[in-house]
Amino acid sequence: MFEAEFMRNALLAGTFIALACGLSGYFLVLRGQVFAGDALSHVAFPGALAAAAAGLDERVGLFAVTVLFGALIGALGRRSRARDTTIGIVFTFVLGLGVFFAALLASGAGGGSGIQVAHTLFGSIFGLGHGEALLAGAIALAVVGFTALIARPLLFASIDPAAALARGVPVDMLNIGFLVALGVIAAEATQALGALLLLGLLAAPAGAAHRLTSSPLAGMLLAGALSLLAMWAGLCASYEIPALPPSSAIVLIAASIYLLAGVVAGARRRAARRGAVALAPATLADKIGA
Repeated sequence: MFEAEFMRNALLAGTFIALACGLSGYFLVLRGQVFAGDALSHVAFPGALAAAAAGLDERVGLFAVTVLFGALIGALGRRSRARDTTIGIVFTFVLGLGVFFAALLASGAGGGSGIQVAHTLFGSIFGLGHGEALLAGAIALAVVGFTALIARPLLFASIDPAAALARGVPVDMLNIGFLVALGVIAAEATQALGALLLLGLLAAPAGAAHRLTSSPLAGMLLAGALSLLAMWAGLCASYEIPALPPSSAIVLIAASIYLLAGVVAGARRRAARRGAVALAPATLADKIGA
């Protein structure tokens, strides 16, 4: 398996993309901005097709559009209700643009347009060259570093924005910075996982981490580890089963991890309740005896 160059390239890019998705996803779930992550992944679709229709590298459109819309969502949607309204408007607008650019590309590119659309929607991590894999890993690593750098004030601003603002924490700038970084990783990960499936790797491992631990540091580390597990296991499964697309395998495993975490969390809660009930009679007897 590791003798195949395409597999080595996929593992190189996928490892750092998974770490970035896990860490960013932890804050995405904590801040209740999963809808924003979904919108940014879909923004990548018209961005890539617009660049292709203009004869440019699709990465130009991917990064330009996702970063721009990430900043706009962060700047315009400061309150929860306003944020959801903004994201909903963006969502509808970009889907319409995606259909327009797909039709425009099809009218001038012949049969190749279908392949372009499929790669944008579902990714092509096994098609990355060595240089593309190195670039993807470097960009994802930069996102990991940036998110780790702002993690402490971002955590404070996410849990209690009013108190953070009173302490002088630049809440609005953190919100914009985080969503811009999310836009960067959405653009890079779209090339590997596709616009339709990216949210699975962003939200599922992070959601599982939130279910399994309440510690922020442990949660961030666990989200990254679970995302990495989904990436590696998905790539290996797709290699062994050629009919299984890698992006589908990765997201399927990520979703399974989330479901398993729910089962474990539920078992913990039931065990805690049984322990509390078992201790209650002894405590009452002690009080009566006293």
